[in-house]
Amino acid sequence: MATRGRIGIKLSDGSILSAYHHWDSYPQWLGVKLVENFNSFQKAAELIDGGDMSACYTTHTWESQPLKQEIIQPDGSSKFEYIKDSEGQWIYTKVKPEPGPQYYSERGEDCPPRLDPDLFEYLSKGEEFAYIFEGGTWICYNLHEFDSEEPEIVEIPQVL
Repeated sequence: MATRGRIGIKLSDGSILSAYHHWDSYPQWLGVKLVENFNSFQKAAELIDGGDMSACYTTHTWESQPLKQEIIQPDGSSKFEYIKDSEGQWIYTKVKPEPGPQYYSERGEDCPPRLDPDLFEYLSKGEEFAYIFEGGTWICYNLHEFDSEEPEIVEIPQVL
């Protein structure tokens, strides 16, 4: 299941240009990745310019598949297990040489950035978290999509 989010930049007229982000949009992952890797207006704008995405920082491609190996059992039967690296993460085929966004446009979809006239409209579209790059920093909103609370600013964990 995905934690849906939206990544935006506040423009000089107060409007917000944004892109949808599908996986792991909670502050402990997406917030940290934005602070670490998209920490200027230009970098944030370039990220959003690509449009809606599965993830903003990954080596996966749309053709990536986890590698499997056949294990022969003592009784002669076999089973397949996914191969993991030294950190316990699955190893994938067809990976990018450097981490970056995985845009839906890479698989042929037309999902350009969205322009909202103001913060109210930006925060009212149904994702779970929303991010805005404004004044040289990222701000994260928990939109409380699954309860009746109003959107609130939440802390993005410090990058070490």
